[in-house]
Amino acid sequence: MQVKILNEAGYDEAIRGIGLSYGINDFEHLSNVARKLQNKDGGHNKFLESLQMWLEIRAPRGWWAEFDTYRLMTKQSESTMHTIQKRLLTKNDFETGTEQDIIDVFNKILKEETNNFSIKNKLSGKSLQRVKWNLPEGFLQTRIVCLNYKSLRNIFFQRHNHKLEQWEYLIKYILSHCRYPELLPDVYNKS
Repeated sequence: MQVKILNEAGYDEAIRGIGLSYGINDFEHLSNVARKLQNKDGGHNKFLESLQMWLEIRAPRGWWAEFDTYRLMTKQSESTMHTIQKRLLTKNDFETGTEQDIIDVFNKILKEETNNFSIKNKLSGKSLQRVKWNLPEGFLQTRIVCLNYKSLRNIFFQRHNHKLEQWEYLIKYILSHCRYPELLPDVYNKS
């Protein structure tokens, strides 16, 4: 798995939004109010919804199936159809631990459906469906996702002790690379 924060935006706007409820314009004071509200769920920390983060994530299909549980985001993804039609796949296209025999079986299906894999013989219809349906869950796909700090907070609480190691990697990466880690729960450091 690979993760990269591409951008973060909305901090100033989120903090100013807090002031609307309190009739306060002092930015430093509002930043202190934000720190008090950040852990108060139930609508008190809704300002976190205005703080956006864009991530580029390269992860296995099996992990993406779980990530899709979180609907509070937009995403753009690498086209599986275009990726699998460019070349035969190698270990670099899969999560570490994907067995070579699984990759070989998939490439055999790909060759069968494209008459020994010629770029001129693009997959279509049932051939494309057969190849996509047989793609191993360890196949890596890159997506750009946009989500907010409130949805990140939810992900952190729900996934920090998950069986799939990719969740821990994602959470720790975000905590160590984001601009405002103090606004996110440090689920690994309970002091």
